[in-house]
Amino acid sequence: MQTATHAGAETREAVTVPTFTPLAQEQRTHVDTDTAAYWLSRKPQTMRIWALTGHPIRPLRVNGRLAWPVGEIRKLLCVS
Repeated sequence: MQTATHAGAETREAVTVPTFTPLAQEQRTHVDTDTAAYWLSRKPQTMRIWALTGHPIRPLRVNGRLAWPVGEIRKLLCVS
């Protein structure tokens, strides 16, 4: 009978976790979908649906990509 073994920490692949600037410190006027989804605690796919409906935030479309307005995100979250 074989026993299952777990891979040690040294054999696991390194996973990179994206880091996001806090909303209050953001200097850009627009951000990508992943950043907006992180701030709003939503999945990126939800943000894409919002882009189609325009509710509650309408992003800009730049060369096939979505650019979410930081000011509108701040208003939605009541953050200065």
